[in-house]
Amino acid sequence: MLLLLARCFLVALASSLLVCPGLACGPGRGFGKRRHPKKLTPLAYKQFIPNVAEKTLGASGRYEGKITRNSERFKELTPNYNPDIIFKDEENTGADRLMTQRCKDKLNALAISVMNQWPGVKLRVTEGWDEDGHHSEESLHYEGRAVDITTSDRDRSKYGMLARLAVEAGFDWVYYESKAHIHCSVKAENSVAAKSGGCFPGSATVHLEQGGTKLVKDLSPGDRVLAADDQGRLLYSDFLTFLDRDEGAKKVFYVIETREPRERLLLTAAHLLFVAPHNDSGPTPGPSALFASRVRPGQRVYVVAERGGDRRLLPAAVHSVTLREEAAGAYAPLTAQGTILINRVLASCYAVIEEHSWAHRAFAPFRLAHALLAALAPARTDGGGGGSIPAPQSVAEARGAGPAAGIHWYSQLLYHIGTWLLDSETLHPLGMAVKSS
Repeated sequence: MLLLLARCFLVALASSLLVCPGLACGPGRGFGKRRHPKKLTPLAYKQFIPNVAEKTLGASGRYEGKITRNSERFKELTPNYNPDIIFKDEENTGADRLMTQRCKDKLNALAISVMNQWPGVKLRVTEGWDEDGHHSEESLHYEGRAVDITTSDRDRSKYGMLARLAVEAGFDWVYYESKAHIHCSVKAENSVAAKSGGCFPGSATVHLEQGGTKLVKDLSPGDRVLAADDQGRLLYSDFLTFLDRDEGAKKVFYVIETREPRERLLLTAAHLLFVAPHNDSGPTPGPSALFASRVRPGQRVYVVAERGGDRRLLPAAVHSVTLREEAAGAYAPLTAQGTILINRVLASCYAVIEEHSWAHRAFAPFRLAHALLAALAPARTDGGGGGSIPAPQSVAEARGAGPAAGIHWYSQLLYHIGTWLLDSETLHPLGMAVKSS
């Protein structure tokens, strides 16, 4: 009963907290002041986004093999009969309409953007799935994961902006390939990169108040770990719970390595990492928190440094950002402070929404309920010198000893509220698949 009341309290507080001018500013949704429209910049000729090769994990992923009408994988393709899209279909076979579901979803989203950008103009697909071998070897057109597009009026002055709209629509790789068309592609439906979740690998370490380190996967209620406040001062904070815990996960992690001092951090794409402003030389993190997928070499993250016996945070230049798969589980620890030092690098406890302060505010009801439950039902002493009797299950769950695996219900609640209140620019493009990382 105590747990039920606590959950009701959390839901009510979370909803009221999120429905405020600071959070409810998505265009046409929620309450409060509208967000100013984002200024879109056309892509330059031969520019591609993201700025990596198409068939890498950071973009659309590796080639998985040609799909033919007779192959088992042909069922992965679905026709697109959207009346707002013109399909050239020069082969007259309907092949250009066939694509993966992910490609179809992004294309349909782009069609709406094109009509909004240029009234009376539609999106035009000149090449979709290729079954005739017209493209280069290992082209994603052979898998229905790529399309070449123009506008229906074939006005080439629009193509730079068309490419930008494709990026905004969520295509995993967009290339202003030719004066005559834009090339777009997506990740495979079963791509590990498309389903990446979690937060940190189980092999990551945290620093304990009583000294020494501990693997993040071994954190338990009562642990106090090294974190930092909003002024960049180091402190120890209570570990509250795991927002996500998946012991058998195989995730794609960004590997961020610093130059001096040499530190190495693995975290998933949608997790937030503090980045120093260009003109900052001190230890104060400030408000800058970026998705791990947006961190670039040359930027500076915050690491623990020892100077004259004093331990403090200092900005360290990022030397490299790479991708790798890890099969050691995925864990998203939450501290009362909302920050945590992982492998001596300062990270946020939050993900998906690129606003650390908003996320921390949204978890205020959870932190309050956690403190209230701990105060109302502390561990009871048996009176005979035999130690303490474990707290009731409701308190244990509030302290982080709840479900052993999966995504925390409070995280799921906030994500669903966030998708209603916030625009897609604020949420990580991988969406619910990475809601805890």
